Amino acid sequence: MDKRYKAILAVFVILLLISGILYLAFRTQPGPDMSQNTPTPEASPTDIPEPSQEPVETPTETPIETPETTPEVTPEPQDERPGQLIRTDYEDFLPNESGEIPIIMFHRFVEEYDGSDKEYTTTFSEFEAILETLYNQGFRLISMRDFIECNIDVPAGTMPMVFTFDDGTPGQFNLIEEDGILKVNPKSAVGIMMAFNEKHPDFGLKGIFYVNMDIGDNTFKGAGTLEDRFRFLLDNGLELGTHTWGHVNYKTQVKTAEQVIESLGKNQEAAYSVIPDLEFYSLALPYGSIPGSDELKALLREGTYKDISYEHKSIMAVGSNPSKPTISPDYNPGYVPRIRMQGMEPVIQDLTWWLPKMTPERMFVSDGDPNTIVVPESRKDRVDESKLNGKTLIQY
Repeated sequence: MDKRYKAILAVFVILLLISGILYLAFRTQPGPDMSQNTPTPEASPTDIPEPSQEPVETPTETPIETPETTPEVTPEPQDERPGQLIRTDYEDFLPNESGEIPIIMFHRFVEEYDGSDKEYTTTFSEFEAILETLYNQGFRLISMRDFIECNIDVPAGTMPMVFTFDDGTPGQFNLIEEDGILKVNPKSAVGIMMAFNEKHPDFGLKGIFYVNMDIGDNTFKGAGTLEDRFRFLLDNGLELGTHTWGHVNYKTQVKTAEQVIESLGKNQEAAYSVIPDLEFYSLALPYGSIPGSDELKALLREGTYKDISYEHKSIMAVGSNPSKPTISPDYNPGYVPRIRMQGMEPVIQDLTWWLPKMTPERMFVSDGDPNTIVVPESRKDRVDESKLNGKTLIQY
């Protein structure tokens, strides 16, 4: 073996020894502890998210509301009145909150006419039909209290109306018992109104019932106690008013102050015996009659019987036309006109006679906001601003 070959072999051996030493050195270095880590599976092409799936955070600014971006029609909360709407585009729908408000007077309700009381009796089918007609013509119900306070809470563009019921007859309202539970009789005016309100919640379930407490349990005669019946009405948003003790004719039967006071105070006393806090704040005059003297007329408004005081904020006539709103300079709380429901035989100035005449040009047309009184500029003199009770008068 020549010297050159031996030198090459020696270099090879030396390199082999160095490689072994380096291998042993690196093999003994500590590595990361993988015992607590979950292995990540190898991504496949289908695991790669598309660019559109990646969330991108971009700074945004809170928009500033300006008159140009604020809509003119603003829906109100729907809790109490589904469909309620406030509008400020007055020129488009022409609200007139100085117009008249019809107060409708009902008495007797029957399944079929029996030939008696032809002017003051209504069938259930006729009542159902008139509710549909009134709704379609844009009328919505309000309470007597809201009428007095001019707290008109109906959707914009609709017309408020008040329902009144005299005498406390069972056809107006009574209760029946089913499986030990008291329920409204579906064959009664209230039963029909409640069913109608299920279909048209924005129509409203409102009305005031004027009662003669001297007839006792015959008031809304049916199942339950008188307290049960009264509480059912009140719990469902309906109201009770006084129709005097004895259905008094003030024009022919009453001559003294004592008689007026007793006819009203005794009715209120009896109401307290049924529900201790039931105050009659509105009076419906039997026969629309009034006493002959101013002194006796004043006692219709307020007085004291024994230790019981009464005060009536509205006194309802058996009238023949729509009422002025309470903010009108011509409104008279001592004799508020009503329109009678058509009976078996129509008469001039009953509801059927009035309906085609109760147009939006004549009636109270709401803007939808009970806190404002909106009238055309030409009708600003039809509002007594001293009666606004904090409401804002708007003219357009």
